[in-house]
Amino acid sequence: MPLTVPRRPVPVMPLLPSAVGQVWYVAFGSNMHRARLEYYLAGGRPPGGARTYPGCRDARRPERSVPVVLPGSLYFAGESPAWTGGMGFYDPEAPGELWGRAYLVTAGQFSDIAAQEMLWAPDRDLDLAEVLAHGRARLGSTRYGRLVCAGALDGVPALTCTAPGGMGDLALNRPSARYLAYIAGGLAEAGGWEAGEITAYLAGRPGAAGAWSPDEIAALVL
Repeated sequence: MPLTVPRRPVPVMPLLPSAVGQVWYVAFGSNMHRARLEYYLAGGRPPGGARTYPGCRDARRPERSVPVVLPGSLYFAGESPAWTGGMGFYDPEAPGELWGRAYLVTAGQFSDIAAQEMLWAPDRDLDLAEVLAHGRARLGSTRYGRLVCAGALDGVPALTCTAPGGMGDLALNRPSARYLAYIAGGLAEAGGWEAGEITAYLAGRPGAAGAWSPDEIAALVL
């Protein structure tokens, strides 16, 4: 079974970015797929994508990855500039569970991954003090402009980024086949769930529910 980040975030003392050596980057969308994440780390354009990524200043691969479960919900909304169709977002205040894959990376790598998600240049470390102290930090009004600290794994903060608002603030939208394939494949790689569980989970997420069946998703897995 996957590791579970506590449902009540573990209190994290305020820390300056320079004092945070490593964090867990919790991916819940296509970056759960290791080959897809490589384009955020090393740069380039993934097959079938419409966007070229500059990559991280430090392109080293994560030291570890583990499957995780967070309180809240994955949903698909907006329009992806890379894949078309709905983008995956995390609403930590929604009921339910979000399944993800946590990668152990440096704070600088997390800063650069989050910057690329927000369509910023990955050229500086983000100020993580607020999100570590309060569990939330808003960096901008664009997509993925909110940082979330879901708690800690092995004493290391677990961070992700999502939309500034909640699920009700964006119009739900059907995700594309390629995007879903990366997400399903990433969950399979993470190792915490059986194939049938993965396809049922994704077919039930808002934005995908009613638009994709478990069997259709199963046929997409990369």
